[in-house]
Amino acid sequence: MSQHQKKKVYFASDFHLGAPNKESSLIREKRIVKWLDTIKDDALEIFLVGDIFDFWFEYKEAIPKGFVRLQGKIASLTDKGIPVHIFTGNHDMWIFDYLPEELGVQLHREPIERTFYGKKFYIGHGDGLGPGDRGYKMIKKIFSNSFFQWCFARLHPNFGIGVANYSSRKSRAKTGNDDDKYLGEDREWLVHHCKDILQEEHFDYFIFGHRHLPLDIQLNDNSRYLNLGDWIKYYTYGVFDGTDLKLLQNTPENVLGKAYTFTHQNKKG
Repeated sequence: MSQHQKKKVYFASDFHLGAPNKESSLIREKRIVKWLDTIKDDALEIFLVGDIFDFWFEYKEAIPKGFVRLQGKIASLTDKGIPVHIFTGNHDMWIFDYLPEELGVQLHREPIERTFYGKKFYIGHGDGLGPGDRGYKMIKKIFSNSFFQWCFARLHPNFGIGVANYSSRKSRAKTGNDDDKYLGEDREWLVHHCKDILQEEHFDYFIFGHRHLPLDIQLNDNSRYLNLGDWIKYYTYGVFDGTDLKLLQNTPENVLGKAYTFTHQNKKG
């Protein structure tokens, strides 16, 4: 790499490994690992912004079966000195100390603020933010409660993880592709959240996942909101090269990524 070439910051979210079944999840996991391998040489930091797993719960002496390729790749990245950040999402909020201790990741449960090359970033998964969705916000409080977590941990892993995986599949079958719709800027709750923050403090970029829909929305003359999409349908990710933030799409024939072509009226400008 040229000494004048800046290292890049990468963002991806919503891998939902484990869904909808083991076979397709494994194919997706291998693709993610291959992508991580292509970016390791020019990555300054890597942010995996929630719902990496479709379900995750850590018992004291047990974790969900599978996902060893991704875990091994992340460990190799942190061993090389590349900071890897993992955010808990609404599907994997029960990540505790295993990934930080074994893989060396930095774990985040709430949005964080970071500055890269003089640009301010606000980064989070996106669930439970902004107006509305009161039902989910109440459920999140319950699931985040340490007593509820203690109760769930009393269940045998075969039963507890099995019930959770079944519930996740039923929820996905019920909602279908509802997330795959652009609601219009006035109905995108994360847009409202960004604009509320901007009333108090400036950020150049807001980075969220959760929506499963790639979005690039100009909030004002100096601020943008990027939603990272997912790796179930879109295989999109963000990259900041020190000058510009771009949304790229991973394709099997072009693992380094190409500019994502928006099919919704959600482009910046």
